[in-house]
Formats: sequence, C-alpha cells, structure tokens
Amino acid sequence: MHLKGALHVHTTCSDGELTIPEVVNIYTGLGFDFIALTDHDYLLRPNCYDIVKTLPTDMIIFRGLELTVFEKGYVHVNRIKGDTERLHIFNHPAELDLPMEKVIDRITTVAKRFPIDAVEVTTKGFRTPEYEIPEIPYPKVATDDSHTRIGCGRAWIEMDCPRSKDGIIRAIRNNDFWNCYNEHHAVFPQMK
Repeated sequence: MHLKGALHVHTTCSDGELTIPEVVNIYTGLGFDFIALTDHDYLLRPNCYDIVKTLPTDMIIFRGLELTVFEKGYVHVNRIKGDTERLHIFNHPAELDLPMEKVIDRITTVAKRFPIDAVEVTTKGFRTPEYEIPEIPYPKVATDDSHTRIGCGRAWIEMDCPRSKDGIIRAIRNNDFWNCYNEHHAVFPQMK
C-alpha cells in the first residue's frame, strides 16, 4: 500500500502551537496517512497523548518523543513507538552548526547509546543535502519538524509497505522509501 507520512510533529503537548486534533486534521487534509507525535521530553505534559485514542481518524498516529541526549554537547533523537518495534532518528544535524567530521563523530557517539535507524536530512522541513552522504551510514529521512501550521507538510516520506506501524518502521530501517519536499514541489530519490 502506498503511504505518505511525517515523522517529526510537535503539538501543544510541548512547544508546538497546534493541539493534537488540529495536527491530525491538518495532516489529513494534506493527504498524509501517518504522523509521529514527537514532543520534547523535557516539556511533555503528562498523559497528553491519551486523546489520540478518542480521535475519529483513519490516520496512523505514532506516539513518540524527541529525546534530548547529552553526548559531546546535546542532540535530539526521536524515539517513535510502533506496535512491537521502535524507531530512533537522529534529528536535524544541520542545527548542530558543526563541521561535518564533528557531526559524524556526534552521530557515531550517540549510536553507541541508541540504535540509530535513520538521520534527518532536513531542518524545519528544508532540505540539507550536505548530510545526504555515504559517510553517514543510515537511511536519510525528510521531516518537517512542524511546530506551527505553516510548518506542516514541508517535507515527508512516502513508501509502499503494509499499512501498520511496524511495517512503516521496517520500511524506514530498510531504506525502502523516498523523500519529498514541498519547497520545490519535487521528489528527490533516496540515496542507497
């Protein structure tokens, strides 16, 4: 089945401007099949994601968390829960504002603590192609890291896989998806 999804979405559960129902409505309107709620670990309000169970939607909604990890400074890693599996994505390396060798070192160091499955190649939904290199040996994902309405739908992934949380996670781990960017209205092939 063909699926379209966003892997990095913030809500009013942390520092986003939109409630979970608003986020679901917006992404549904944009034709998305799944989203991952990834609010910040240090700001997440208790039981905030409980509303997901009550929403009348066919969209797959992952519950996740943007972890703040301290390794040679701080980085963000999204931990996204599937039905039985978890996905860890190293977020927005461009925001580290470091030379590439130090970025690669930071990813390598963090990967000793978390099983990194993918690395974002976007910052707030804008493509950062300098990170689409073989020296970063993980699948490269496009995300919009939305915090506001205008940020929704800037970048996403598409794939052909079973319509299940674990099916989506396996497709990402297997690098079986492609990145899409709204800023240029173009689809860029995924580097293998």
